Amino acid sequence: MAVIRDVMPTFELLQPSTVADAQRLLEQHREDAWVMAGGLDSFDWLKDRIKQPKIVVDLSGIDELKGIRSTNDGVEIGAMTTLTEIVHHPLVKQKYSVLSQAAELVASPQIRNQGTIGGNVSQDTRCWYYRGGWPCYRAGGNICYADTPVGRNREHAIFGASRCVAVHPSDSVPALIALDAKFVLRTPKGERIVNAEDYFVGPDIDITRLNILQPGDLLVAIRIPATWAGAKFYFEKVRDRNVWDFPLMNVASAMVLSGNNIERIRIAVNAVAPRPMRLKAVEDAVRGKPADASTGEMAGRLAVQGAVPLQFNAYKVSLMRNLVKRAIGGVQEAQWAS
Repeated sequence: MAVIRDVMPTFELLQPSTVADAQRLLEQHREDAWVMAGGLDSFDWLKDRIKQPKIVVDLSGIDELKGIRSTNDGVEIGAMTTLTEIVHHPLVKQKYSVLSQAAELVASPQIRNQGTIGGNVSQDTRCWYYRGGWPCYRAGGNICYADTPVGRNREHAIFGASRCVAVHPSDSVPALIALDAKFVLRTPKGERIVNAEDYFVGPDIDITRLNILQPGDLLVAIRIPATWAGAKFYFEKVRDRNVWDFPLMNVASAMVLSGNNIERIRIAVNAVAPRPMRLKAVEDAVRGKPADASTGEMAGRLAVQGAVPLQFNAYKVSLMRNLVKRAIGGVQEAQWAS
């Protein structure tokens, strides 16, 4: 096991005040630069000395990256907006409540006061082997320690494993996928806008990272269209403890009904795969059907097709089946859970 020193390595701290300055610094230092949003994930890496960047670019002084703004077609959230602001913002609570519900279940109040939406969606996996400094595939080695006969893999993937079985840990991401959010990136080649689910990559694409950001890139905002404003929402998170814990699994859905039938729906789960999963096959299967327990039961069975559990996480199959069932069949009476 790696030795935890709890003493940060030496680095140069740069604190730009504008997006343009931040971009210039990131383009200048590229692979040597570490972007710090709220700092919660960053400080873990730096104190454990697993990551030792030469340059840390702190975004906390860039006001244009903060705040929630109403637009002609929905709402735009700056990447440095805190989770607490998202939880309490009246527009988000009124029209996009699935996001405020998800944000309120992140960690603890103190962490939500400091943590940002950009940091939450861009955080690294919490696999204890990887974060403990073990030379696994994701860290450049030639083994996945979690996927061995003696591996500790209770919290790991049942879908999408390709050498690495670590999962994505965000709570806000499934809600953003359900809302059809767009992520706005500033890159050396200009602005780039991607769908929320396309911001993330699995180990089959790149085993060293969880998102598409390249050296020099910066996530600046998240835009949520009005398409799903005021829909029927459901969010549920299952975790070991009611405060602080990362999800064993979470689910988010946005649904528009015609009578009691599902006119359109988006549904996503997280902590079941190396990247967040939008359940397109489930969406297609339930469209036009009643939003009831029978449809939910069918959707749950479909959602877990192809799951490959590890030695200690077979419980995730039944858990996912039931969360998807509740997100559809129970959406009108749902009590999102802690």
